[in-house]
Amino acid sequence: MDAKGVFEILVREHAGMLRVYLRSAVADQAAVDDLFQETMLTAWRLIDRFDSSRPFGPWLRGIAAKLVLAWRRKHATDPRLCDAAALEQLDVRMSEVQRLPGDTLDEKLDALRRCVAALPEQYQATLDGRFREQLSPPEIAATLQLNLETVKKRLQRARALLLECMLGKLAALEAEG
Repeated sequence: MDAKGVFEILVREHAGMLRVYLRSAVADQAAVDDLFQETMLTAWRLIDRFDSSRPFGPWLRGIAAKLVLAWRRKHATDPRLCDAAALEQLDVRMSEVQRLPGDTLDEKLDALRRCVAALPEQYQATLDGRFREQLSPPEIAATLQLNLETVKKRLQRARALLLECMLGKLAALEAEG
């Protein structure tokens, strides 16, 4: 297989994770699309510098991080994350997700959706406020008419339950495969 074919396979395998990374770093969807394309073009131009003994995902996110920081300096609008340390931490988290069992990001997301649906309603409502509606914990407390500490504890417990559920579902997927 030629370099173009290998590159296409690697891109397909990592495109979803790269989009998640970019959406986590930049609020503007048009900018996410532009940064995604620019990352892919840059990766193609620099593919001869890629060390094939190392994982492709972190290398691709490294390119994206530099582009996000440049975009941030140029636009200085409301990105969700805005500095190199935050992008590095996001890359660490994305690498952890990639190491979870399950072949594709879609399998992992499907497992996450099933785990969220299995949570008690009180945890689902708190997670919806935080991650779908992008409310701060004080805003969630006001919306759900709860004490702020209750919201914080629910978020903490929901994350722990999701992690436990995800690990179980993905381990089952791995055992089937």
